[in-house]
Amino acid sequence: RKLIRLSQLKSKLAAENLEEIDWVTFGVIVKKITPQSANNGRTFSIWRLNDLRDLNQCVSLFLFGDVHKEHWKTDQGTV
Repeated sequence: RKLIRLSQLKSKLAAENLEEIDWVTFGVIVKKITPQSANNGRTFSIWRLNDLRDLNQCVSLFLFGDVHKEHWKTDQGTV
């Protein structure tokens, strides 16, 4: 597997076809938004993830359904 840092993800997406590569990434939850309700009434969470290399490059991760139910209490700072 190829490691792609979150701070490099945008440039890698533009330069390579990541669907053809076996790759992994990691992130630290640097910010959690209070769970929200969608228009359909279902609750979801938003986490901002960072690799701690470039604090200006974050990825937003939206958690819906069973993933939200299972992980919404995960602490900020968790990898």
